[in-house]
Amino acid sequence: MWFRVDNRLVHGQVIEAWLPYTGARHLVVANNELAADTLRQQIVELAVPQRVRTHFIPLRLLAATLDACGEDTFVLFANCQDARRACDDGIAMQVLNLGNLHYGPDKLQLLPHVALSAQDREDLRFMRQHLVQLDFRCVPTETVRGYYDQLL
Repeated sequence: MWFRVDNRLVHGQVIEAWLPYTGARHLVVANNELAADTLRQQIVELAVPQRVRTHFIPLRLLAATLDACGEDTFVLFANCQDARRACDDGIAMQVLNLGNLHYGPDKLQLLPHVALSAQDREDLRFMRQHLVQLDFRCVPTETVRGYYDQLL
């Protein structure tokens, strides 16, 4: 089971790199906004390979969805707050991949693809305290970057 924070949610890196790398048969998009937008869901599903079943769910249904899907699942969160909420709700994450968080005002640019607000850093510290390993990679072929923990 894989967990990723990426504010773009479903896009080329996820479809072309992460899904094949993980062998996931289920793609779970845990996002309240997208879970309520049927038209966007239909558009996104056009890009996902047919062998992968896509689930657009509100965060509150994540535990039940993961139980139904099993281990070969790739979970996407739009932000660190949603990942923290899942952790707080008892979702066991060994590793959380931080794939993309856009730069914005009052954010610390950690990597070219990751900028963190004070709230993001607090959420990630919380997750580290719950023994979640942080993995800063855009694509699975990159070297695992976990040495940014000291900046949180």
